[in-house]
Amino acid sequence: MLDRHLFNSTGDPVGTKLYVGNLPFSVSENDVASLFEKAGNVASVRAVMDRETGRFKGFCFVEMGTEAEAQQAISMFNGSELNGRPMIVNEARPPEPRNNRGGFGGGHRGGDRGGNRTRY
Repeated sequence: MLDRHLFNSTGDPVGTKLYVGNLPFSVSENDVASLFEKAGNVASVRAVMDRETGRFKGFCFVEMGTEAEAQQAISMFNGSELNGRPMIVNEARPPEPRNNRGGFGGGHRGGDRGGNRTRY
């Protein structure tokens, strides 16, 4: 039943998982959880770390208990400041599919690329 769902600006149902960006590097998962509890039940917080350095990359994913709580968190915190930085809070989107071919994306290689190339 779609009537019980909340909808985002594009008309799609809002899920419970949020992207939270532009966070200060000093912020912890516990800090984010404590803040977002003001909007409702926080199911989980996952800070994204740099694989090479192990340092926080300045964004995380917060999963709220319900869609209504997720929408409340977006309304409350998107654009609000945390330690002097305006947060970006919106619905998390699934990751783009990765292209596992590598390299420069292929294309036609070799062959005649124009002109008569005879040398005298």
